[in-house]
Amino acid sequence: MTADLLARRARLMGPNVPTFYADPVHIVRGEGVWLWGADGTRYLDCYNNVPHVGHCHPHVVQAIAAQAAVLNTHTRYLHDLVLDYIEQLSATLGHGLDQTIMVCTGSEANDIALRMAQAVTGRTGIIATDNTYHGNTSAVSVLSTRRPPIGGYPDHVRLVPAPDTLRPVGGSLEGQAQAFGDHVARAIRDLQDSGHGFSAMMICPVFANEGIPAIAPGFLDPALQVVRAAGGLLLVDEVQPGFGRSGAQFWGHEWLGVAPDVVTVGKPMANGHPVAAVVARPDIMAEFRNAFGYFNTFGGNPVSAAACLATLHVIRTEGLQQRAAMVSAHLSARLRALRHPLLAEVRAAGLFFAAEFVLDAEMTPASAFTERLVERLVARGFLLNRIGRHGNALKIRPPMPFSIENADMLMDALTEELALVPVDAP
Repeated sequence: MTADLLARRARLMGPNVPTFYADPVHIVRGEGVWLWGADGTRYLDCYNNVPHVGHCHPHVVQAIAAQAAVLNTHTRYLHDLVLDYIEQLSATLGHGLDQTIMVCTGSEANDIALRMAQAVTGRTGIIATDNTYHGNTSAVSVLSTRRPPIGGYPDHVRLVPAPDTLRPVGGSLEGQAQAFGDHVARAIRDLQDSGHGFSAMMICPVFANEGIPAIAPGFLDPALQVVRAAGGLLLVDEVQPGFGRSGAQFWGHEWLGVAPDVVTVGKPMANGHPVAAVVARPDIMAEFRNAFGYFNTFGGNPVSAAACLATLHVIRTEGLQQRAAMVSAHLSARLRALRHPLLAEVRAAGLFFAAEFVLDAEMTPASAFTERLVERLVARGFLLNRIGRHGNALKIRPPMPFSIENADMLMDALTEELALVPVDAP
């Protein structure tokens, strides 16, 4: 059946359509933190942040269905729900971030954020890290190093070395924040000398796609100092760490201790309904609105707004941010207790975890070992994946209802598999 489905996908969707895992999983149903395969296998979802409050949460499902039965149109007509949601979203943010553009994907949101920086500064130069991901549009895809763009990277983009715990920028953990800031300063000067000027730096506040390095609040201070001195904006991509996943704080930038000029949100905000948003200060929004005649046919439609409101309601009423903090502490402790000859480091940022494996004292990535480990855990019914520049770190990022019991199930299986996976197999 899997072979037939893959052949059908290739015929109808074209080649190289990504799937997870060597033996792709055919999912037919979800509930809470569980997914079921077509063959009846039940999987513990330790990876997906899109169903933020749990797969098919009844409150969100009911809100979507009820609104779809009444009205669904776009924001060129007036309706209350999108305004109700923006008010509630703004109430979770500070720093004057209280005006919002609703869109459909995080890629769209980040694309708009780049244009906001252009409108405010009159310049086009943008800085990101060299191991990041901010989306799929032509503007934001060039910030990713996964696949170099045809014709090479555009001249207005500068990618600085991403923070790394095992291989720190500048050579030491103590000096990494300053070294990172120095790279940002050089990139700014280079953009200015090239004639593009500097408009903004875009980051994920927990550097999720960079491998969740073990940085601390204040890490960005040296870089932010030079960004502000050059008149640039700080664009913070909260698509992964936002909406309570950090546990102690509702937003990743709160944990990092920075004041963004623009925040982008997406995937988790409506529990899988295709919604995203850009939140900015009024002065920035005015510059953007005057420079670009932007509208979005589906962004902010009543059904999407209802899904967003319902998701926020569940986060609050079910105490999911508090649960994230509690489960993070427990799972972090169990990860730190692991012993394995290839395990170099475990890291956590709220309900976000990485366990990095290396082959030797030179920190050679154990990518093949990590891939085998993931495949064996999937075969046992645990969905997770890999992260980092070389794919040599386990990535654990479950839905928010993930419990201590769920964490123990995962850790028991991981402990057993670490004892079984050959460390020297090709």
